[in-house]
Amino acid sequence: MNKITVIGSGNVGSTIAYTLTIMGLASEIVMIDVNHEKSLGEALDIRQGVSFCNPVSIYAGTYDDAKDSDIVVITSGMARKAGQSRLDLAQINVDIIKEIADQIVPVAPEATYVIVSNPVDILTYVFLKYTGLPQERVIGSGTILDTARLRARIAEYYDVNQKNVHAYVLGEHGDSSFVPWSIANISNVPVESYRNAILNTIEYPEFKRDEVENYVRKSGARVIQRKGATFYAVSVSVCHVVQCLLKGIDTTLTVSTMLNSEYGIDDVCLSLLNVVGNKGAHSKIMLPLNEGEVAALHNSANVLKDLIKSLTI
Repeated sequence: MNKITVIGSGNVGSTIAYTLTIMGLASEIVMIDVNHEKSLGEALDIRQGVSFCNPVSIYAGTYDDAKDSDIVVITSGMARKAGQSRLDLAQINVDIIKEIADQIVPVAPEATYVIVSNPVDILTYVFLKYTGLPQERVIGSGTILDTARLRARIAEYYDVNQKNVHAYVLGEHGDSSFVPWSIANISNVPVESYRNAILNTIEYPEFKRDEVENYVRKSGARVIQRKGATFYAVSVSVCHVVQCLLKGIDTTLTVSTMLNSEYGIDDVCLSLLNVVGNKGAHSKIMLPLNEGEVAALHNSANVLKDLIKSLTI
């Protein structure tokens, strides 16, 4: 039986709790928020539909209720406001996650922690350093959503199943992320060659890297502009990470973890291709990146390190 605690009952946290329930991933789900009434309402709303799902006990609780959790998902944090700098937002959310760590780790010291709050790479780094937990048990959602958006757009070009698309977004979950196009493929055919590899009469559009990268970078902003917030896709992505953590079979995911000299980079959290299973994010896959892609990875790491240096951790 699996116990999962979700900290933060805003749009993302509550949708994660709902999705966990629908997917039947836990027998017990604890929802915690500084606004306890919000958690009570969200938990009650989900609980009233549980008779049509796998049995689960879902309720609003305190940190003491999170005792012996197998997985803790952290979504708490402030959203960026108009005129607020990225640095100001980062410091506010660093302070919040340290406060959360002080309360949750003593009651759930053996849990695997999935950090979703932004800036996710920075907060994953801070949570890991502040708590001293094993690296494999502190995982940021990283570029898993960016990667999903990338695969979705590539699949749309050729009207092919997204599961046949093998392409990744690496680095920071932010402006310095990049796509290693040298290894992007559809069923082992390089993405840009796929159009000519299909033996049929369908005319596919010319593949444009810039258009795809622009789509990935601006997807979140477009959703926010149209509906005010993004929470469905990120929640499904996070629940997929949780599912992989609970499975006995390892899965490769672009989540954010600590680097230890991979590609000559260390002491920073960002997204590479990680092996995730019931032992956490326990291994990294060294993708055959070309020189330009390694340089892009170093740039992403430097952007994050510069921000870390400016913070009080």
